[in-house]
Amino acid sequence: MTTQNDWISVCTDDDLVLNSGVCALVNDQQVAIFKIKSGGENKVFAVSNWDPFGKANVLYRGLLGSVDEAEVIIAPLYKQRYSLETGQCLDDESVKLTVYPVRVEQDKVLLQMVG
Repeated sequence: MTTQNDWISVCTDDDLVLNSGVCALVNDQQVAIFKIKSGGENKVFAVSNWDPFGKANVLYRGLLGSVDEAEVIIAPLYKQRYSLETGQCLDDESVKLTVYPVRVEQDKVLLQMVG
């Protein structure tokens, strides 16, 4: 893992599985990273891997889908739906996942940790 202007290189684009999730340990935080094909282009999202309902680090294993054209992750344990863009739980507005800014540059997946 290397840092560059507070962006952390966590893996390569080839390490990601299209339309699926992977888990990375970044600064002692488990992060679920998803690569989705949407509208003819690949999008990458990163959220906390912690499932607040199931009380386990399992979100990278969730199902991917869309609700009103927004990409969501469906938690594997109790099936809550979360927006990958905002982290908001669509089934309980009082719950929100941590969302990490993520980008891909020169085949490197870069993540910015939030405080």
